Amino acid sequence: MLVVEGLVKRFGGFTAVSNVSFKVDQGEILGLIGPNGSGKSTIFNMLSGTFPPSAGSIVFEGHEIGGLPPHRIINRGIGRTFQIPRPFRRLTIFENVELAGYYGQGGHNRARADEAAERALAMVGLPTDRQSLVDGLGAAGLKKLELAKALATGPKLLLADESLGGLDEHEMDQAADMLRKIRDELGITIIWVEHIMGVLMRVVDRVMVLDHGEKISEGLPSAVSSDPKVIEVYLGTDADATQAAAAEARR
Repeated sequence: MLVVEGLVKRFGGFTAVSNVSFKVDQGEILGLIGPNGSGKSTIFNMLSGTFPPSAGSIVFEGHEIGGLPPHRIINRGIGRTFQIPRPFRRLTIFENVELAGYYGQGGHNRARADEAAERALAMVGLPTDRQSLVDGLGAAGLKKLELAKALATGPKLLLADESLGGLDEHEMDQAADMLRKIRDELGITIIWVEHIMGVLMRVVDRVMVLDHGEKISEGLPSAVSSDPKVIEVYLGTDADATQAAAAEARR
């Protein structure tokens, strides 16, 4: 579904992403991990059209999309959540999601946007009425709203950016199960950026690890969690954390 070749992003003299290549198959969940500043968000920004690549190719369903603006990439079927939810607080929960559907693949059709909003809200477990307010949502509810907005655009590929941030352990498990449900029931392919490695490893099919803008490891969760390079740059020298992550990946 997605083929990325030699992706580079420079900001002046600083190279944030350096010659990264990877593929994503239809129906797959790919985990994208790495320490802060490793280039994860920059790759998401290039895939979603926020940043144009400095070099390289992004081919989605056989078409080059590198450098296209966000609205055209959304219309091709790539949706995205953001690490920090920023809903329109003067709008209701339904209106926030309806708006996303209207400017997604709904073709600026109000009826289709309403249907997309109802389906998305039901999928993530938020109220589908037209009166519920955003201000009543906690951290978990705002993450669900962010996910519903992305789903309402009608994505074939979902870029999920740190869906577990700010959640407690139970909420993390629920959010992880939700991503797997979205893949299994809706057939949506997912790239998931996350810092909570143990939870991510239970859900994803493959993992790619970045460090200082370069890909340092890629493969099955069990293999990646045992990779000495990953242990050094991502888990550090904490042997207990390393063993725990590897055990989670083997489950």
